Amino acid sequence: MRKCGCNRFDRLTIKSEAAFSLAEAMIAVVVLGIAAAGVLLPFTSGAAVRAEGMRRTLAAKLAADLTERIINTPFKDIVANFNYSEPQGQVKDSSGVIFTNPSYAKFSRTVSCQYATVPQEKSWAQSKFIRTTVQVSYDGREMATISRLITK
Repeated sequence: MRKCGCNRFDRLTIKSEAAFSLAEAMIAVVVLGIAAAGVLLPFTSGAAVRAEGMRRTLAAKLAADLTERIINTPFKDIVANFNYSEPQGQVKDSSGVIFTNPSYAKFSRTVSCQYATVPQEKSWAQSKFIRTTVQVSYDGREMATISRLITK
């Protein structure tokens, strides 16, 4: 007496139709990989943009800090003390100590200070202005520049 109304061969056919073949599984993996790449790509480029923004912010802070230090120096000492470069990885804080934080490892700074005259002045000795330029670079690329005219 049969209970299910099917023979032994029908059950085998049903089992083979319900399983995945190796080729179908490989196609599914490829499709999922492409979909995952499409979803994850914007996140990786977003992380790169975020890192670049953080570098630019830090460069602007380094430039502003050095500019502030120059402004707080007596006028007659600016040109003599602030024409120099800090090579990559040798950026110093206000006390002259090199930053040891790895975030500063690829930064460098260049400072240029020179007397600036206006047409009404007769000579450099009477100059009442100094033009300062602070450039901050990251791994050789310029990230921030501050130019400022300082007066007595």
